[in-house]
Amino acid sequence: MTGTKLLDLTLREGEQRPGVEYSVDRKVAAARELDELGVDYLQIGFPVAGERTRTVCDRLDIAADITGLARAIPSDVEAALDAGVDVVDLFAPTSDAQLDAVLGASRESMVESVREAAELAREGGADVQFTAMDGFRTDPGHLDDLFAAVDADWYTVADTVGSRTPAGVEQFLADLDTDLAEVGVHFHEDLGVGTANALAAGRAGAGKVDVSVGGIGERAGNTPTEEFVAAAAVGEEPIELAVDESRLFPVAKRVLDALGEDVEPTKPLLGDEVFSHESGLHTAAMLDEPSTFEPFDPARFGGERRLLFGGSTGRGAARKLLERAGREPTDARVEALLTRLAELDGEAGVDEAVELAAKVD
Repeated sequence: MTGTKLLDLTLREGEQRPGVEYSVDRKVAAARELDELGVDYLQIGFPVAGERTRTVCDRLDIAADITGLARAIPSDVEAALDAGVDVVDLFAPTSDAQLDAVLGASRESMVESVREAAELAREGGADVQFTAMDGFRTDPGHLDDLFAAVDADWYTVADTVGSRTPAGVEQFLADLDTDLAEVGVHFHEDLGVGTANALAAGRAGAGKVDVSVGGIGERAGNTPTEEFVAAAAVGEEPIELAVDESRLFPVAKRVLDALGEDVEPTKPLLGDEVFSHESGLHTAAMLDEPSTFEPFDPARFGGERRLLFGGSTGRGAARKLLERAGREPTDARVEALLTRLAELDGEAGVDEAVELAAKVD
């Protein structure tokens, strides 16, 4: 395996929130966009819950492998196989607390159930992934034994309750004897560190990361696709991804549109205000050198910066605008331009502001 693989959870985790259900048309449209981005796996849904997963699979012809979630019981595996998914993504609780409260079974019987379910999926012609539910609160030795007993292509350790932080993630993965190139990770944003945890896991050598566009998922959501991809590209972690980063922001926004979802204006990377600048100090500097107030050029990921001018524009920015318009930035012209900008109904972009500057006497 080369590079870090991405499994996109948007379509399944999004529906795990109260009152949310995506139509087949919405799922198909979103899946096609995600495939265009280049994610490796798409988790379409929970096949045993209904026929929509089968219908979506029938309508999709994509490069990404389609995965369907299944409990480690025969009826779930058979439903996933009948739906036509490429990968049966098994899951079972593995921590002591959840074994007792969720499964009500011994560790030995859980391991046997997962082993048999994986065999059934293999016999049905599907690939197999296994997710250890509450895995980050499970003794690493127990996980090593479980992973060794189960024939799967990936073994995913899930931070099901969102309680881990990066240092703990790295230490936990270091304590596993299983080859981390075969290990995936799944994080929730309950502490607001889902992206940081995923980066830590990638740095430690985890071969797969579960992500969701806009972080959409139950409770506080999951590791956002766009945050992980962008941070992996511009940060210091040695993480290689096969996605088309130049399409990252446009695809993410089209996925949200297809699903009828939106994000807050200040949502990192996808919010309308994230690459918008109006402060006089900022815009004056960014007219000459945008990197003074940006961590990277948003165009790298298919985004666009907006420099806005209006009532809060300062004299420094006004001078820069006059210079761009080919006008000498005298004090009188600066004051006249500031007055015109303050009188606008809203803010002007660079081109409109330069046009105003060109008309100043």
